[in-house]
Amino acid sequence: MASRRLLLVVMVVLGLCQIGTAQSPTYGVGRAPTAEEIRAWDISISPTGKELPPGRGTAKEGAQLYVQKGCAGCHGRTGWGGRAPVLISSKISKDGPPVPANGMAGMAHEPPPCLAPCVNDANAMAIHSPFATVIWDYINRGMPIGKEGTLTPNEVYALTAFILYKNEVIKEGDVLDELSLPKVKMPNAAGFALPPEEWKHGRPRLQNYP
Repeated sequence: MASRRLLLVVMVVLGLCQIGTAQSPTYGVGRAPTAEEIRAWDISISPTGKELPPGRGTAKEGAQLYVQKGCAGCHGRTGWGGRAPVLISSKISKDGPPVPANGMAGMAHEPPPCLAPCVNDANAMAIHSPFATVIWDYINRGMPIGKEGTLTPNEVYALTAFILYKNEVIKEGDVLDELSLPKVKMPNAAGFALPPEEWKHGRPRLQNYP
């Protein structure tokens, strides 16, 4: 008797599953990505830089690209003062406006309006990021706006070198490539929670202590 009741329960459950499956909508859209598409989307660069492609670039090359690729249109001619995030701290930039007659520190100019989340002198990427690879990764995946992914590795290395040089992180003649970039000592390297050797794929991006 008990076995019959168990059999009945199993049959009812299977029947309900079949009904549910039959009633599930089928939209006929979407497809599985190809291996090539997955490779194209797998562009994250870790602090160790092991995913960096071959290439090279210098600050002088990056300065030319900054103009040619229209970076100044959003970020400002000197890397600050535009509506887009500050790239070069105006407190460091030698191309900024003159210091006022009163000589008050921090009063050389009014801070420009910026989009939210606002990236200004206090948290410019080259000053705030713990790893130089963060800059390479951001430029590679998101710039130029509207033409993302069109920059070559050499161009990304050069633009990264330009931004780091202008923020006085590296020297003008330093060559950045897949080996030297991860070794760049960033000003805020000690200000983040985890050192690079503790970061692993699948973990959230590092967050700064408040």
